[in-house]
Amino acid sequence: MENRAVRRRHSAFAAFLATLVMALGFTAVPADAAPQEQVDYVALGDSYTAGTGAGEPLRPPNVDCWQSQPGYVDLVGASGRIKLAANGACHGAVLSRLSPTYDPVIYTPTVQEQIRSLVARRDLSRRTELVSMTAGANDLGFARVLGVCAFSDEATCSAAVTAATSPKALGFLTASLIQTYGTIQVIAPNARIAVLGYPLLFAPSSPFAPIPPANQAAMNQATLAVNGTIAQAVRKVDALPLTDIKFVDVTSEFAGHAVNTAEPWLQLDPNNFAADYNFHPNKEGHRAYASALLEAVKPAQLVR
Repeated sequence: MENRAVRRRHSAFAAFLATLVMALGFTAVPADAAPQEQVDYVALGDSYTAGTGAGEPLRPPNVDCWQSQPGYVDLVGASGRIKLAANGACHGAVLSRLSPTYDPVIYTPTVQEQIRSLVARRDLSRRTELVSMTAGANDLGFARVLGVCAFSDEATCSAAVTAATSPKALGFLTASLIQTYGTIQVIAPNARIAVLGYPLLFAPSSPFAPIPPANQAAMNQATLAVNGTIAQAVRKVDALPLTDIKFVDVTSEFAGHAVNTAEPWLQLDPNNFAADYNFHPNKEGHRAYASALLEAVKPAQLVR
């Protein structure tokens, strides 16, 4: 009698688990199935990949490479099919020391320096199967332009945006991005490179007293110019032999979730415009980035 009762309890518990698994949308895995191989993943780039917005608002003093957790990279690494080997991204990073906005006083490892560091540590190599990165906005001085547009009239804001996104500036950015993507592909020839763009920061039609709607629209146009430049650089590299690179546009993911919407996915502290995490993804925003990346790269197809 006792054994039958135990078996009934075990059967009931197994049925409960099966129902729970189906309710959560998971597929049951046979007990004797081999464990799934994980994709070897490395991240590079600027503050969006460094996780800014997911943690503390201010960069600590005397920290060269500031990261915050859990950013989108951490979420992707915890997804089950991805093994995060390293995240080399740093808040404030530009592509190289040749960038016109490189600041030698406030030292932050550039993307080129991040690559060299990860190669030296053998985290980025032929074994790498996925690389993700965000980079480019800092090279155009977007933080400075945003500050100008936040506290200036429409004409001054427009002039700052025009200068930052001039043909010369975008041409230099394109060349720098192509060089960076090519370097990564040579070092990690078996990797798919996922280059993520930036979200539109504002919804100009929504009330937002600190920044006039015209200035919001100007900054959104600047973001589209940067995304377009990144996408163009990706297309040029993707046309080369033996390359596997993809641009991931996140603007649709963030539609309706700008800083001045009812449900923002971007940080903004109206009492502290100097906070380092302002205009970066909050926790929901980083989840949106992780979702966009996983949907774009389809990890099951990357395992070799």
